[in-house]
Amino acid sequence: MGEKYPILSSRQIIKRLEALGFKHKSQKGSHVKYVKEGTPVRTVIIPKHDTVARGTLRSILEQSGIEL
Repeated sequence: MGEKYPILSSRQIIKRLEALGFKHKSQKGSHVKYVKEGTPVRTVIIPKHDTVARGTLRSILEQSGIEL
């Protein structure tokens, strides 16, 4: 059985979010905040790790309003 969410690096996630219009807002430690203006304003926190866990990716997708 395949998993619904792939294992991606934070760089891959950030690259795709930037392509969708998210802009870097701030960073605190190993976590980066990206924001997309609009209605509603979307704020996403991304851990800067080599691999992001599937559950974390699911949360990032929910925060960003992206559906699979």
